[in-house]
Amino acid sequence: MAVDLHELAAAVGVALGARGDTLTTAESCTGGGVGAAVTLVPGSSGWYDRGYITYSNDAKVAELAVSGETLRVHGAVSEPVVLEMVDGALLRSGATLAVAVSGVAGPGGGTPSKPVGMVCIAWGRSDGLRRSCTFRFDGDRDAVRGASVVAALEGVLEMARAPMVS
Repeated sequence: MAVDLHELAAAVGVALGARGDTLTTAESCTGGGVGAAVTLVPGSSGWYDRGYITYSNDAKVAELAVSGETLRVHGAVSEPVVLEMVDGALLRSGATLAVAVSGVAGPGGGTPSKPVGMVCIAWGRSDGLRRSCTFRFDGDRDAVRGASVVAALEGVLEMARAPMVS
Protein backbone atom coordinates (compact mmCIF):
# COMPACT_ATOMS: atom_id res chain seq x y z
CA MET A 1 0.00 0.00 0.00
CA ALA A 2 1.41 3.35 -1.04
CA VAL A 3 1.90 6.02 1.59
CA ASP A 4 -0.02 9.27 1.09
CA LEU A 5 2.79 11.79 1.48
CA HIS A 6 0.44 14.67 2.23
CA GLU A 7 -1.31 12.70 4.99
CA LEU A 8 2.04 11.67 6.47
CA ALA A 9 3.35 15.25 6.44
CA ALA A 10 0.10 16.48 8.00
CA ALA A 11 0.42 13.86 10.77
CA VAL A 12 3.97 15.09 11.39
CA GLY A 13 2.62 18.61 11.76
CA VAL A 14 -0.07 17.54 14.22
CA ALA A 15 2.47 15.62 16.34
CA LEU A 16 5.00 18.47 16.33
CA GLY A 17 2.34 21.08 17.05
CA ALA A 18 0.93 19.07 19.96
CA ARG A 19 4.26 19.40 21.78
CA GLY A 20 5.25 22.81 20.49
CA ASP A 21 8.19 21.31 18.61
CA THR A 22 9.78 22.72 15.48
CA LEU A 23 11.44 20.77 12.67
CA THR A 24 14.56 21.44 10.66
CA THR A 25 15.76 19.31 7.74
CA ALA A 26 19.28 18.59 6.53
CA GLU A 27 19.19 16.94 3.12
CA SER A 28 21.63 15.64 0.58
CA CYS A 29 20.27 13.05 -1.88
CA THR A 30 16.66 14.19 -1.41
CA GLY A 31 17.58 17.72 -2.48
CA GLY A 32 14.93 19.39 -0.35
CA GLY A 33 12.23 16.77 -0.87
CA VAL A 34 11.52 16.41 2.85
CA GLY A 35 11.16 20.17 3.24
CA ALA A 36 8.97 20.34 0.15
CA ALA A 37 6.68 17.63 1.54
CA VAL A 38 6.15 19.34 4.88
CA THR A 39 5.58 22.77 3.37
CA LEU A 40 2.67 21.38 1.31
CA VAL A 41 0.78 21.27 4.62
CA PRO A 42 -1.19 24.45 5.39
CA GLY A 43 0.07 25.96 8.63
CA SER A 44 3.49 24.30 8.41
CA SER A 45 5.10 27.66 9.17
CA GLY A 46 3.99 27.04 12.76
CA TRP A 47 6.22 23.98 13.12
CA TYR A 48 8.74 23.89 10.24
CA ASP A 49 11.74 26.11 10.91
CA ARG A 50 14.10 25.71 7.95
CA GLY A 51 15.91 23.33 5.68
CA TYR A 52 19.54 22.85 4.72
CA ILE A 53 20.31 21.32 1.34
CA THR A 54 23.92 20.23 1.70
CA TYR A 55 24.54 18.19 -1.41
CA SER A 56 28.33 18.48 -1.43
CA ASN A 57 30.75 17.52 1.31
CA ASP A 58 31.94 21.13 1.44
CA ALA A 59 28.37 22.26 2.13
CA LYS A 60 28.00 19.68 4.91
CA VAL A 61 31.13 21.07 6.56
CA ALA A 62 30.33 24.77 6.01
CA GLU A 63 26.60 24.75 6.78
CA LEU A 64 26.27 21.97 9.36
CA ALA A 65 29.77 21.69 10.89
CA VAL A 66 30.16 18.06 9.80
CA SER A 67 33.73 17.01 10.53
CA GLY A 68 36.01 16.60 7.52
CA GLU A 69 37.55 13.67 9.36
CA THR A 70 34.16 11.95 9.71
CA LEU A 71 33.56 12.44 5.99
CA ARG A 72 37.02 11.09 5.14
CA VAL A 73 36.74 8.02 7.37
CA HIS A 74 33.08 7.09 6.80
CA GLY A 75 32.06 8.85 3.59
CA ALA A 76 29.07 11.10 3.07
CA VAL A 77 26.66 8.17 2.95
CA SER A 78 27.06 6.93 6.51
CA GLU A 79 25.29 7.04 9.83
CA PRO A 80 28.10 9.00 11.53
CA VAL A 81 27.74 11.75 8.91
CA VAL A 82 23.94 12.01 9.11
CA LEU A 83 24.15 12.10 12.90
CA GLU A 84 26.57 15.03 12.64
CA MET A 85 24.22 16.66 10.12
CA VAL A 86 21.40 16.38 12.67
CA ASP A 87 23.57 17.90 15.40
CA GLY A 88 24.61 20.78 13.15
CA ALA A 89 21.05 21.45 12.01
CA LEU A 90 19.78 21.51 15.59
CA LEU A 91 22.59 23.78 16.73
CA ARG A 92 22.37 26.23 13.84
CA SER A 93 18.59 26.41 13.56
CA GLY A 94 17.35 26.37 17.12
CA ALA A 95 14.66 23.85 16.12
CA THR A 96 13.76 21.09 18.56
CA LEU A 97 13.76 18.18 16.10
CA ALA A 98 15.94 17.48 13.06
CA VAL A 99 16.13 14.90 10.31
CA ALA A 100 19.13 14.36 8.02
CA VAL A 101 19.34 12.30 4.82
CA SER A 102 22.33 11.24 2.70
CA GLY A 103 22.39 8.46 0.15
CA VAL A 104 23.14 7.09 -3.29
CA ALA A 105 20.06 7.81 -5.41
CA GLY A 106 21.57 6.64 -8.68
CA PRO A 107 21.64 5.76 -11.40
CA GLY A 108 25.42 6.04 -10.98
CA GLY A 109 27.65 6.61 -7.99
CA GLY A 110 27.16 3.27 -6.30
CA THR A 111 29.97 1.03 -5.13
CA PRO A 112 29.95 -2.55 -3.82
CA SER A 113 29.96 -1.27 -0.23
CA LYS A 114 27.55 1.62 -0.91
CA PRO A 115 25.25 0.54 -3.73
CA VAL A 116 22.60 2.62 -5.46
CA GLY A 117 19.61 2.74 -3.14
CA MET A 118 21.64 2.90 0.08
CA VAL A 119 20.35 5.81 2.16
CA CYS A 120 21.32 6.82 5.69
CA ILE A 121 18.85 8.82 7.76
CA ALA A 122 19.23 10.24 11.25
CA TRP A 123 16.80 11.95 13.57
CA GLY A 124 17.53 13.95 16.68
CA ARG A 125 15.84 16.11 19.26
CA SER A 126 17.12 18.97 21.36
CA ASP A 127 16.66 16.82 24.48
CA GLY A 128 19.49 14.56 23.26
CA LEU A 129 17.50 11.68 21.76
CA ARG A 130 19.23 10.39 18.59
CA ARG A 131 18.47 7.60 16.13
CA SER A 132 19.96 6.58 12.81
CA CYS A 133 19.27 3.87 10.26
CA THR A 134 20.61 2.66 6.92
CA PHE A 135 18.06 1.70 4.28
CA ARG A 136 18.33 -0.16 0.96
CA PHE A 137 15.66 1.13 -1.40
CA ASP A 138 14.87 -0.41 -4.78
CA GLY A 139 14.03 1.36 -8.01
CA ASP A 140 15.24 4.26 -10.08
CA ARG A 141 16.43 7.65 -8.83
CA ASP A 142 12.91 8.99 -8.31
CA ALA A 143 11.86 5.87 -6.40
CA VAL A 144 14.91 5.99 -4.11
CA ARG A 145 14.40 9.68 -3.40
CA GLY A 146 10.67 9.22 -2.81
CA ALA A 147 11.19 6.29 -0.46
CA SER A 148 13.81 8.32 1.40
CA VAL A 149 11.38 11.20 1.97
CA VAL A 150 8.73 8.81 3.30
CA ALA A 151 11.21 7.06 5.62
CA ALA A 152 12.50 10.40 6.86
CA LEU A 153 8.99 11.64 7.69
CA GLU A 154 7.97 8.34 9.30
CA GLY A 155 11.00 8.69 11.58
CA VAL A 156 10.14 12.31 12.37
CA LEU A 157 6.64 11.22 13.35
CA GLU A 158 8.07 8.51 15.61
CA MET A 159 10.49 10.99 17.25
CA ALA A 160 7.76 13.58 17.71
CA ARG A 161 5.63 11.03 19.56
CA ALA A 162 8.45 9.57 21.70
CA PRO A 163 8.64 10.48 25.38
CA MET A 164 10.99 13.29 26.33
CA VAL A 165 14.43 12.33 27.61
CA SER A 166 15.05 13.62 31.11
